[in-house]
Amino acid sequence: MKSAPPAASLFTPAQLQALRPRSNWRGLALVAHAWGVVGASLWLAARYPTPVVWLLAGVVIGSRQLGLLILMHDAAHGLLARSPWLNQLLGQLGCAWPTFADTRTYRAYHLRHHAHTGQAEDPDRGLTSHYPITRRSLWRKCWRDVSGQTGFAQRRAQCRAALGTPGTAYRQRAAGFWRALGPQCLTNAALALALLLMGQGAAYLWLWLLPLLTWQQLVLRLRNIAEHAVVPDAHDPFGNARTTRANWLARALVAPYWVNYHLEHHLLMWVPCYRLPLAHAFLKANGYGARLTLSAGYLRVLAEVTRAGSPEDPPDVRVRAMGTFGGGFSAE
Repeated sequence: MKSAPPAASLFTPAQLQALRPRSNWRGLALVAHAWGVVGASLWLAARYPTPVVWLLAGVVIGSRQLGLLILMHDAAHGLLARSPWLNQLLGQLGCAWPTFADTRTYRAYHLRHHAHTGQAEDPDRGLTSHYPITRRSLWRKCWRDVSGQTGFAQRRAQCRAALGTPGTAYRQRAAGFWRALGPQCLTNAALALALLLMGQGAAYLWLWLLPLLTWQQLVLRLRNIAEHAVVPDAHDPFGNARTTRANWLARALVAPYWVNYHLEHHLLMWVPCYRLPLAHAFLKANGYGARLTLSAGYLRVLAEVTRAGSPEDPPDVRVRAMGTFGGGFSAE
């Protein structure tokens, strides 16, 4: 794979100076925004306890759970806050642990993805290398996501890995589980207790865990597909990832916190997420617009990565791969 061109060859010194700064306040504000949306959704569900409101609240919360993972991704790059201790605190306590993830584990995994994007050594390659697929196959994947099958399999595999090898001494397995998932379980217990004390104990199950196992899995898959499925050239730094235009609804439900500017992120993985639109504008202004891999929207991406089925289509093969945020899921 060709290495990304030096940033100094793509941008002027003034542009680089505008792209580099990280901000403690911006990081705090983004995490607060994500939890503010979650809190507002929980309040609306409590205020208007109808099936439609609970369904809409679950969809919004599932999308913000993806948003928390995206902010954890920035923390893994050291970009969510300027201060290392705050970056770690926001990444772990504010973003990763509530969603049963871990910033440090994810960082080691994710940096291999950047070093070998689209190549055999890329740990994310199994998520999208089998595209294009039939529309029928895509619908099956989406159904497994939204019905909870993907999420349940992911959490089960995560717990089994944390518990270690059966037959190992109990204390050793318990210690391994605590190291892998202890903070995540404590954080979720605290969230459940807080909702219980507010008289909304059921909301933890129906409006936090259920979206985490269902809608969040669906939008995570769509985001993965848009980023790397059926891109022009895995060996070209301008063609091994895709940027997708996102309207307000897509930004709310599928692409929060500027995650749709994925090509720019791969070219400049030291740029905070909130400066990626500026990086995109600079690249176009500097004459690189024609080289950028762009799609008009997420529906357009799905059209690009699917094809009509035919009797000659081979049977689907179930692929187990590490997900973009470090959890195994079926990419059948």
